[in-house]
Amino acid sequence: MRILGILLILLAFTTSASAETLITSLSNHRVLINSNYTGTSIAVFGAIERDAQTVARATNYDVVVTVRGPRQFLTVRKKEQWGPIWINQERQKFPQAPTYLSVLTSRPIAEITSDQLRQRQKIGLRAIIDSPDFTNERSGGVDREFREALYRIKSQEGLFLEDERGVTFLTPSIFRASIPLPATAPPGEYSVDVTLFADTVILARTTTHFELVKTGFEEQIGFVARDWSLLYGLATAAMAIFFGWLANVIFRRD
Repeated sequence: MRILGILLILLAFTTSASAETLITSLSNHRVLINSNYTGTSIAVFGAIERDAQTVARATNYDVVVTVRGPRQFLTVRKKEQWGPIWINQERQKFPQAPTYLSVLTSRPIAEITSDQLRQRQKIGLRAIIDSPDFTNERSGGVDREFREALYRIKSQEGLFLEDERGVTFLTPSIFRASIPLPATAPPGEYSVDVTLFADTVILARTTTHFELVKTGFEEQIGFVARDWSLLYGLATAAMAIFFGWLANVIFRRD
C-alpha cells in the first residue's frame, strides 16, 4: 500500500508538472556583422500548450526572457585620488561575467514571483548580478560597490538592460518579445532562456541559442588578430609609423 501511495503521488506530480508545455522559436539564429552593421533585434515567439485535461487557470500567464552573451573574464578596479593623480586601489574579479545580459518580462518582475524564488533561480537582472557565483573573491556584501559599478558601466554601454514590458501577449497563450542587439554587442553565441510563470510559480522553461558573427573584411581582420597576433601587431605599428610620416610630409612647413 505504501508503494502504491508513492506511485500515485509521483503520477500526480508528473501530470501537474507537464500540464503546460512551452514552445519557443527565434526569428533568426545567425546575425551577420558587416561594415554597415549598426545593431539589430531578434524576435522571440512563444506558444503555451495545455494538456486537454488541464483546467484553465484563474490568473494570466507571465513570461521572463533572459538573454546572455558570451562570457569573459572582467576586472573592476576602484580608483582613488592621491594628490593630482588617480591610481588603482582595490579590484574585483568577475571570471564568468556575460558580455551581454538582458531580461525582458511581461510585467514588472516583482509582481511575477517572490524575492526568494528570483534569487534562488537567478531570475531578473539584479538577481543574476547579486548571485554568489557571479564573482569568486568576496562575500557578505563587501563587493556590492564593484557589482554596482559593473552594472552601471555595462548599462551605459547598452549591454545590460531590463525591460519590464518587453514581452507582449498576442493572445492568452501566444507571446512575442524583441531582443535588442546594439552595435557594441560582441560576437559569439548567445543563449535565450524563456521561463513561464503562473501564480508566482515556474511552470516550464526552454533554452535556445543564436550566433552573432563577423563577415567579410571584419572577419578576416579578426582572424588575423586572433591567430597571427604578432604579425597583426607589427603591421599595425608599421601602418601607424607610415601614416605619421605621411602626415608630417603633407603638413610640413618649409
